[in-house]
Amino acid sequence: MFIRLWVPFTLFAVVLANFNPALADETFTIVFKDHLIVPPKLQVPAGKKITLVVDNQDAIAEEFESHSLKREKVIPAKSKATIKIGPLKPGSYEIFGEYHESTAQGLIIAE
Repeated sequence: MFIRLWVPFTLFAVVLANFNPALADETFTIVFKDHLIVPPKLQVPAGKKITLVVDNQDAIAEEFESHSLKREKVIPAKSKATIKIGPLKPGSYEIFGEYHESTAQGLIIAE
């Protein structure tokens, strides 16, 4: 009986000890709308992994791209995608919509 109680408690204690809310990914959202990136500048914490939700509200697909972040992903029309990034060094990282590069421009700023 002792072992039955001890094993689940031990597993719970190990998980709890290794979980640090400060290390959990923060989630940020950008939107493709009218072939623009909204907001055009997104501030994120430096030194932390983040989850970027890309919400394409346009009626056609768009490709999220960033050479400096080494990420690219096609987002179908009227859908969302999740992209894991970081941890980022302090600085600015250009992002754009490849299918409408002349208008869909933005920056992710890590501070």
